[in-house]
Amino acid sequence: MTTIRIVIYEDNPDLRDGLSVLLRGTNGFELVGAFPNCANVEEEISILLPDIVLMDIDMPIANGIQGLKVIKEKYPFVNVLMLTVFEDNEHIFDAICSGAVGYMLKRTPPAKLLEAILDANNGGAPMTSSIARKVLQMLPPQKRVLDTAHGLTEREREILNLLVKGNSYKMIADNCFISMDTVRSHIKKIYEKLHVHSQTEAVAKAIHNQIV
Repeated sequence: MTTIRIVIYEDNPDLRDGLSVLLRGTNGFELVGAFPNCANVEEEISILLPDIVLMDIDMPIANGIQGLKVIKEKYPFVNVLMLTVFEDNEHIFDAICSGAVGYMLKRTPPAKLLEAILDANNGGAPMTSSIARKVLQMLPPQKRVLDTAHGLTEREREILNLLVKGNSYKMIADNCFISMDTVRSHIKKIYEKLHVHSQTEAVAKAIHNQIV
């Protein structure tokens, strides 16, 4: 089984230690770093090269949104999963627009958090259910936009629809009888045509513009 490399950014030492113990004690997860803020995030990520970053928002010196933006600009292949107490629209919107692949609340049970990390690593966009509802509420209904305006092919629309339904890359590959590399290639083209940079942005735009 492939080991998922994880870095934690969390200023609460008790929670940081608790998350560290959870990850170190679970097969398939490797904690490679844990830090109290994002002051040195660019250097830390360049050295550790994690698969997943668990990112708090409210931290001293450099907060999680600032850290997220640096990571996505310099290391777009790193998946950042927000882990925070904030449930307000502003923080959710900022995180998603800045490239977070998911948004989980700190009250999430450990088993569910591990599932969310796995999901994010497999191409999913995990969100606490109350957060997912808020995301949908933030997207007002609009008149359907013609698919031709985006230039999506039938296969790309099919894959985008599966993303909207919460399917991981592996599930999409199985559903469409194609390889994971082919899925990634299609999704890269979808991002380019929709002018987005992450799965959460693509899903939000698809719902907002009623593309699928």
